[in-house]
Amino acid sequence: MSLDYTTLDALRRSHPAWRLLLADHAPLVASFLNRVFVLPNVRGMAQAELVSKLEDELFHLRESQGISFTKPAADYLHDWTQESHGWLRKYYPPGSDEAHFDLTPSTEKAIAWLDSLTQRAFVGTESRLMTVFELLRQMVEGSDANPDARIRELEKRKSEIDAEIARIRDGELALLDETALKDRFQQVSATARELLADFREVEQNFRTLDRSTRERIALWEGAKGGLLESIFGERDAIADSDQGKSFRAFWDFLMSPQRQEELSALLKAVFELQAVRALEPDARLKRVHYDWLEAGEHTQRTVSLLSQQLRRFLDDQVWLENRRIMEIIHHIEAHALALRDYLPKEPTFMEIDDVAPSIELPMERPLFSVLVKPVLTDQILVGDDTQVAADALFDHVVVDKARLAAQVRHALQTRQQITLGELLAEFPMEHGLAELVTYLALASEDKKALFDEANYDAVRWIDGGGTSRSASLPRVIFNR
Repeated sequence: MSLDYTTLDALRRSHPAWRLLLADHAPLVASFLNRVFVLPNVRGMAQAELVSKLEDELFHLRESQGISFTKPAADYLHDWTQESHGWLRKYYPPGSDEAHFDLTPSTEKAIAWLDSLTQRAFVGTESRLMTVFELLRQMVEGSDANPDARIRELEKRKSEIDAEIARIRDGELALLDETALKDRFQQVSATARELLADFREVEQNFRTLDRSTRERIALWEGAKGGLLESIFGERDAIADSDQGKSFRAFWDFLMSPQRQEELSALLKAVFELQAVRALEPDARLKRVHYDWLEAGEHTQRTVSLLSQQLRRFLDDQVWLENRRIMEIIHHIEAHALALRDYLPKEPTFMEIDDVAPSIELPMERPLFSVLVKPVLTDQILVGDDTQVAADALFDHVVVDKARLAAQVRHALQTRQQITLGELLAEFPMEHGLAELVTYLALASEDKKALFDEANYDAVRWIDGGGTSRSASLPRVIFNR
């Protein structure tokens, strides 16, 4: 990119890193975010914890420096996440309703540039020159398609290695002096920190892809097949880009257990050198490869969230049935995207009763039942010697339902079926209408019994008073 006037003026007005350097509280922002996020390699922190740390920082500055900060810590964090600053990213992790914060890549670039302004013990140049030569050699050799040239170069390097082995056997052992060791260690430390910073930028690029995917889904009006082709095409383009290929190669290299063990052994040996101990290096550098793994996992999780978003869209099997609902949601999302850059100035521009509906299922509650508490009296009422007729107690008719069922089974032992009229001819009724009703109840409970409403039978009996009674009812047929 050409650093002409127009480009630099645009960066000054829009780039969060430049805005941070121009901010009134730039020392507070840069020092606090560097101590909380950069140095411990923290990739996300809950709002409550971050507010507490910032409050402690503000209190310490007021007590030690006499600097007064008028706003609460939560308000500062809110300001730092706004589009006008862009120094922190506020998000909600899956499964959590508490806001979390993380550095933006622009903020980490600004902090790294500020760190480069501090005076170093010395400026090493030899190791960087050797790195340039080694990278150029790899580029030339790796792009040479001539097998003979590759073999000649390998033979040359083999001869140099054999000559070095011979010199060592002769007692000529060349060792790096302290200056060379310090030079190389400074370059290792700087490269390691730059690599951690690059992870945030890689993660931000994938997050931008996720955001553009959601916007395309919200605004899409064509067929689902065209949308999927567009999304997957861009996803493949990102994965196959130079950055995607480089990240995948780095991740495969770092995930090798042998490489991890080799890195651990090399870092341990380097930190035991006297020249390196004289530099008083950051102890976290000894386990920087684990920080790389943690940062890489954050990037992988971002890609996983993108895949989940696509999966949820693919699993939507009720697109046509909920067409009206989808149109309303589409309308809301389109308006939300249109207003994204024109947020209301009032702090409270919309209110809702609650963050979730209150659901009360009627059938989950037991029905009300009145508690009946019997009232017992200990008084014995004396009768008035009035004669009460007790004949009604003796007129009660009891029909033995089991006996009638036994009569039906007995009649079916010699035949396949029998009508109720034929059954009553063999076993006349003794209790009149009550017994007839009991037979009908047995027929209704028997799955093999039939009611023939096309034919009617007349049933007759003599009641207790000697009166002849009759009833006409559909033919009832009992079957074995």
